[in-house]
Amino acid sequence: MFKHYRFIDYATQGYVLFVAVLILFFHNGTVPGWQWLAGGHVLCLVLTHLLIQRYEQGGGGRVISFLRHFYPVLLYVALFRETGSLNRMFFRDYIDPLAIHCEQALFGCQPSVLFMEKLPYLVVSELFYISYFSYYIMVVGVGIALFVRNRVQFFHFVSVISFVFYICYAIYIFLPVVGPRLFIREIDGYALPMAVWELASVHTYPDAVTVGPFYNIMAVIYELFEAPGAAFPSSHVAVSLCTVYFSFKYLPRIRIIHLVMALLLCASTIYCRYHYIVDVVGGVITVAILLPLGNFLYWKFERKAGPDPLLTEIPSEK
Repeated sequence: MFKHYRFIDYATQGYVLFVAVLILFFHNGTVPGWQWLAGGHVLCLVLTHLLIQRYEQGGGGRVISFLRHFYPVLLYVALFRETGSLNRMFFRDYIDPLAIHCEQALFGCQPSVLFMEKLPYLVVSELFYISYFSYYIMVVGVGIALFVRNRVQFFHFVSVISFVFYICYAIYIFLPVVGPRLFIREIDGYALPMAVWELASVHTYPDAVTVGPFYNIMAVIYELFEAPGAAFPSSHVAVSLCTVYFSFKYLPRIRIIHLVMALLLCASTIYCRYHYIVDVVGGVITVAILLPLGNFLYWKFERKAGPDPLLTEIPSEK
């Protein structure tokens, strides 16, 4: 039944099934339309399975081939967004106070608020907002470069990146952290307790920062696509560092500039007030664990599944 499944299929189907089970047994009245959401997951499982089987039977042409290899990418946004509807199943409130008290104990202040306050200059803020935006360029850019260069390398990239995404998404459901934007305004109807809110000395963005074009671009992106409670661990940090790994492995010409941009991105998550430092540390630990694990599982399942008809060569670990 699962003869033609590859690592990416097991990872995607496993995550979708796992979330469906969580919704079914733990929705606790906190998930609006939980029946439809659980049913949507079951439908996704069935359609994905049928897609894989149809492709392996040699039918459907280019459309089926495209969907078979790109369906995980098409699911990223939907699976990410839904975590914002599921993260009250285990904690009725966001657990930001815990992260904030941790920052206070470690640093005696709130670095995620004061960093911008100490450098409230347009040129600095735009550098960091551009760095934060570069996350999307890293994921898409490395993906396109590998797709054009070598399909085996591309599917290796997509498989491991997807695995990292899914684990981050699962953590967001269990550990809902919004991030330091809560010092500025309520998010999803939640406000920090006054005693915690007062730990930050400022509660606004500097005027010089808010006029920047990339500040406003990111504001629109967050308004349209962000899932509240998806801050720990920082998937921006985890996934961007994962893309750096693939640059070093497959695209050496861009590896240094890619690494520099990724390091700036890590700093930008703090400056731009999207993440606490503990989120960044969590992202680094996450990729340090999941990258080698994802590589191990990828090669193991690829050898078991055999060559893909779309690829021109059998995957090799070297």
